[in-house]
Amino acid sequence: MASTASTDSRFISLDVVRGIAVMGILLMNIVAFSLPSAAYFTPLAYGGESPVDLAVWATNFVLADGKMRGLFSVLFGASMLLVIQRAEAKEQSPALTHYSRMTWLLLFGAIHAYAIWYGDILMLYAVIGSIAFFFRKMETHKLVVLGIILIAVQAIFLALLAGSIWLLRESALAPGADAELVRQWLAIDAQFGTMPPDKLAEELARYRGNYADILAHRLGPGFWDPIQANLTAALDTLGLMLLGMAGLKSGFLTGEWDRASYARYARTGYLIGLPLLTGIALITMANGFDAVTIFALDFAAQTAINPAVILAHAALILYWVKSSAGSQFIARVGAAGRAAFTNYIGTSLVCTTIFYGYGFGLYGELSRTALYIVVLCVWVLILLWSKPWLERFRYGPLEWLWRSLARRELQPIRK
Repeated sequence: MASTASTDSRFISLDVVRGIAVMGILLMNIVAFSLPSAAYFTPLAYGGESPVDLAVWATNFVLADGKMRGLFSVLFGASMLLVIQRAEAKEQSPALTHYSRMTWLLLFGAIHAYAIWYGDILMLYAVIGSIAFFFRKMETHKLVVLGIILIAVQAIFLALLAGSIWLLRESALAPGADAELVRQWLAIDAQFGTMPPDKLAEELARYRGNYADILAHRLGPGFWDPIQANLTAALDTLGLMLLGMAGLKSGFLTGEWDRASYARYARTGYLIGLPLLTGIALITMANGFDAVTIFALDFAAQTAINPAVILAHAALILYWVKSSAGSQFIARVGAAGRAAFTNYIGTSLVCTTIFYGYGFGLYGELSRTALYIVVLCVWVLILLWSKPWLERFRYGPLEWLWRSLARRELQPIRK
């Protein structure tokens, strides 16, 4: 059954899944915080050629890459619908409540993307959440079907894009190839493969430099980077949000199912997804992480397969919550989820301070494996501060600010 917490009638199950998601998303983001951009797609691009580093990449690819962002998207859809339902129950305007929240979230996302870190997802969530609002009254099974269709369309689009990149590569490598085709292929290969020495040196110098230079790049040549990155994930993000709305309506995400059902869904999802993703990881490594393979398998095929593992992750977490009621560790993870907005932005502040030149300047200095020492330290920090704070205050600091701005008046924060 659904559990509640303190004064806000919250579902602890939603909080715990969100807490796992906000911590788990750092498993992939840490690479983007600390290494040149191409290293996110291939460990061979920078500091990841050892067997241990390749094993770390493969493990994250199978278990975390796209799955934690997906879990976060599912939880966003569920939480968004819950806020709308509560507004309706109080006879408040659901549209005003929702779009006020999304407008401020868009602004927070823009500040995050341009003033803190380019890898923001809040702008994407604000835009896609504004669209998801129109599906709030859709029946549960229709939300599931439409969500799966949207994810499938995204996967097909990426597969077609992979096909076009393959044609470009074949044309560019053919004898007497047109110079413009060669240029286009080399640009794609540099973005998703081994970076040319000059581009690598430029990126290392930028993020080892001062804040003013980084900000100038974000507002200048790199202005469209966060927006372009989010566009390629728009359809599957909407699909996952709809699945989250279905998960709320069905009671799946609120912990209302029995443990056997959660165990069955976890087992099924893992049996479907993990062997396929392991095969993709092995093929990608065997092909030397070339751009065509990355688009065809890492992007297109993974987009289609990930929902099975995302569902399995959610089911396993919820099984754990139902099996460990009253656990202090679950309470800490749930508190991390209640303060997910603050923890997400806070993680960016901490990690950019650790890696960028205006902080400790460790950008490009650690191996892929060593980065996970930083991840563990950030996780400990999240778990240590969230619960004591929420024992004294109703919301996390940014949750309170977002709520106050969206409601156009300061909200009480002390309990």
